[in-house]
Amino acid sequence: MTPTPQAATAPTGAFSAARTTATAARVLRQLRHDPRTIALMLLVPCLMLVLLRYVFDASPRTFDGIGASLLGIFPLITMFLVTSIATLRERTSGTLERLLALPLGKADLIAGYGLAFGAVAVVQSALATGLSVWLLGLDVTGSAWLLLLVALLDALLGTALGLFVSAFAASEFQAVQFMPAVIFPQLLLCGLFTSRSDMHPVLEAVSDVLPMSYAVDGMNEVLHHTDMTAAFARDALIVAGCAVLVLCLGAATLRRRTA
Repeated sequence: MTPTPQAATAPTGAFSAARTTATAARVLRQLRHDPRTIALMLLVPCLMLVLLRYVFDASPRTFDGIGASLLGIFPLITMFLVTSIATLRERTSGTLERLLALPLGKADLIAGYGLAFGAVAVVQSALATGLSVWLLGLDVTGSAWLLLLVALLDALLGTALGLFVSAFAASEFQAVQFMPAVIFPQLLLCGLFTSRSDMHPVLEAVSDVLPMSYAVDGMNEVLHHTDMTAAFARDALIVAGCAVLVLCLGAATLRRRTA
């Protein structure tokens, strides 16, 4: 009787923590050899915050007013760009197709990418928050740890969105083109430039279903309240829930074929 290889009978539909961890480790090893991508993820948000601080050098209170919100938005944007391009590169190079030929489920792959980029997001958010609060003098009423939490959730949301949109792009250029469609409307409607209640009712209704709106609301809660409020907990849970939902959608739309 000819033995059947274990790889051929291993169930690929069930989620596996071991396969997810192995995928995350592989992605992190690749990132370690790409210093430009590391610099983009870790340093660009910090540099943008420094630039913003000195744009409002004569009006530090203005920096206090919008710096907390942008502390979450900058990591979201950079993680969206890097994740979408990196994942698409795996697909167009054929790496994704070879991986899915192994006993590796789509959920394992997406969770592995999310875990790897999530680890980078932790470092990125810690650097940006520490820089803003302790070096740039961002004055917040609440705890810096709550500020870090929202920044981390925003970065994870950017990672999830990047993984999701990469399934619909055929090239790295197309992946970048998704940014105006996915990120810019949220940026305009999140309440950063004007209160959402002052918008046209249709736009206000749209903003109510966009996750970045709740990220900005969460940051504003930390900015004005000493303790964690019920509104903050709601906003943080919504952002986290949106990240998980988008990751699940990313796993469902992940395609085996290359572009």
